[in-house]
Amino acid sequence: MITVGVLGGGQLAKMLALAAAPLGISILCYDPAEEACAKQIAPVITASYSDKNALKAFADSVDVLTFETENISPEIFSLLEGHKHLFYPNEEALLISQDRYLEKECFHQEGVKTASYEKIDSFEDLERGVARLNMPCILKTRRGGYDGKGQYVLRSSEDLLPAWNALKGAPAILESFVPFEKEVSMIGVRSQEGEIRIYPLVENQHEKGILRESFAPFEHESLKQEAKAIIEKILLRLNYVGVLTIEFFLQEGTLIANEMAPRVHNTGHWTMEGAVTSQFENHLRAITGFPLGDPSPRGYSWMVNIIGEELSQKELMMVNGLHYHHYGKLPRPGRKLGHFTCNASRLEDLKRMQKEVLEINSRF
Repeated sequence: MITVGVLGGGQLAKMLALAAAPLGISILCYDPAEEACAKQIAPVITASYSDKNALKAFADSVDVLTFETENISPEIFSLLEGHKHLFYPNEEALLISQDRYLEKECFHQEGVKTASYEKIDSFEDLERGVARLNMPCILKTRRGGYDGKGQYVLRSSEDLLPAWNALKGAPAILESFVPFEKEVSMIGVRSQEGEIRIYPLVENQHEKGILRESFAPFEHESLKQEAKAIIEKILLRLNYVGVLTIEFFLQEGTLIANEMAPRVHNTGHWTMEGAVTSQFENHLRAITGFPLGDPSPRGYSWMVNIIGEELSQKELMMVNGLHYHHYGKLPRPGRKLGHFTCNASRLEDLKRMQKEVLEINSRF
């Protein structure tokens, strides 16, 4: 039996473990948090990411390593010297995706359109950057931050100093504001042998920087082909193995790359019931040397994140075709507690299901 080691023990690791069992793959997770929710179905080593002995013992216990979050120290690769050949995705992919400036540079080098951006290392850089990009613009930490954290919209000169002080000297990037019409994303997967499979475009909606819902597929053939060409470029550029997600803004018929994630992704949760092969299964297939599965959608899917507080699970599960996923986390503001998906072979049937959900919970 192949054992996959997952750095991180959150809901993504839990879903990887659920996908691993039918394949005869064993999952071992590593997470500093005592309450890591993957413990519900997989063993988790609880230790610091800086604990060299614990990390080595973890790596020695598995056949291949991956991660469910890019917010881990790149020092992990030096601590796991000798195991680098077992790590998918690779070190370069992790380092680039961890740094918003390097990420934009990677897109730029491959001819992928992004928002205009400036590297910010001082308040003087910020003043010069704002003068070049004009307001409104967005100041972001280069590293760390997710679900809208570490981001500050600058609309007037009075916003500059408070935003800069909030960063506390952290390296930053300034981006021009993109007045987009829609947010879309695409997931691609590449195997050890170089086989590539691409999932359809997905339309996403965010609230306060956190993904609220996704609809798949977003049917637009020319944009689909454009996004497919972009993600294939990045997969090849990084010699990538595993699942990669790229999020885009759609502005006046043009895709503008926003960011990428070197892992299974929230905007792909619909694939668990809505695709022939889920993103989680395909990630495992890719990193363990199995052939990739079919990413085609099974009709239409709607995925909704449950954020901050519990919903009426029993009532929602009365909707025929709805699948509820509970992460086993304690409620708190802004925390993803679970998600549900609705799937139907016909779009009109999915719209009927959406109406039923809205009648149960007016928050959606």
